[in-house]
Formats: sequence, structure tokens, C-alpha cells
Amino acid sequence: MDWELHDTAVQPRVLIMVSKAGHCLNDLLYRRAAESLRIDVPLVVGNHPDLAPLATAHGVAFEHVPAGSDPLTAQRSEARLLDLVGELGIDFVVLARYMRILSPELCAKMPGRIINIHHSFLPSFKGARPYHQAHAHGVKLIGATAHYVTADLDEGPIIEQEVARVDHSDSPEDLAAIGRDAERVALARAVRWHAEHRVLLHGRRTVIFR
Repeated sequence: MDWELHDTAVQPRVLIMVSKAGHCLNDLLYRRAAESLRIDVPLVVGNHPDLAPLATAHGVAFEHVPAGSDPLTAQRSEARLLDLVGELGIDFVVLARYMRILSPELCAKMPGRIINIHHSFLPSFKGARPYHQAHAHGVKLIGATAHYVTADLDEGPIIEQEVARVDHSDSPEDLAAIGRDAERVALARAVRWHAEHRVLLHGRRTVIFR
């Protein structure tokens, strides 16, 4: 049997990565400031500069690391990420609507240490405009899934899921707004449980000690 002992007074150091959507970042940083989420966030990294003012408003440094579409830029971006993880003593990484796919090599170097939020129950409505896809299919429930990142896209072990009931009167914009709330809640729970060492990885599944 393998076991670990952790001092709960020590807050894990978390690197948050973002693109342009700020709702998850804002929620995590607010919960951190309110001390309902006990994490230390030394830096926010964005592949776009859009959310720098939001991070700064919360007193957190921001670094723009372009990801690009060409392989060389992507490699440089991931190399910089690994450098930051080492330099800052990062315990785990949170993809707070970071809209880039991480390479299998990077995933292999940080197993069980990268948490992502997906805008639906997995696997469902992948790709662009998920809430428009959901609206077109007349869904009655929408949700969000927080999971660990693996080389298999959006198929990593699930940590938490959140649901919301909708109906025919809701527009795609309504679904997107409701979905953002679900994403915030699911991601915050997943980050808190991981930070408190309540998640046990067991193959492709997780066991949560609440």
C-alpha cells in the first residue's frame, strides 16, 4: 500500500492557465481571496493577453505565453510552462477555460496534476459552439465536467460534474450563461478537493473523500 501524509496548513501552489473567457478565473480568484478555496496562486498564464487586467485586479501576476498554431510555437509555449512550474514550485495546474490542447508529452510529465473544465457532460457536444449544438438538439439538461488532463482528449478521470435543467424557452445565449455557472461550480469543487488531497486516482476513475 502506498500512502502520503500532508500538512493541511500548507496551501498548494497553483498555476492557472486561461484564454479569453474570464468567468472561471474570476471565480477561483474570488474564492481564494474569500479563503473558501485555500490555494496560493503566484501566477496566471494566458495564451492571449485579454485577462491580464482581471488577474492584476486580484493582485496576481499575469504572463502572456502565446501558444500559436505552428508546432514550434506550441513547443516553446509548453517549455515555458514547465519552466514556470519548476521555478515557482507549482503543485498543480488548472486550465480555467484554456482553449488549447496540451501535448501527450506534457500530460505524461504532469500526471494527475492538471485539472480541466469541460463545457458539457463528457463525451458530448465537443468542439466549437457547444451550447448552440445543445440548443439544436433540444436538450433538457446541460452541465460541466471537471477532470484530470491526459493524452486522450477530454477523456481523463472525472473529478466533479454539475447539472442545470433547461427547456425550449432558453436561447443559446441563455444556455451559455447557465453553462458558465455550472463550469464555475464544478471547477471550484474539483480544485478544492484536489488541494485538500481528497482525490484518489484509481486507473481511469477517481475516488473522492468528502
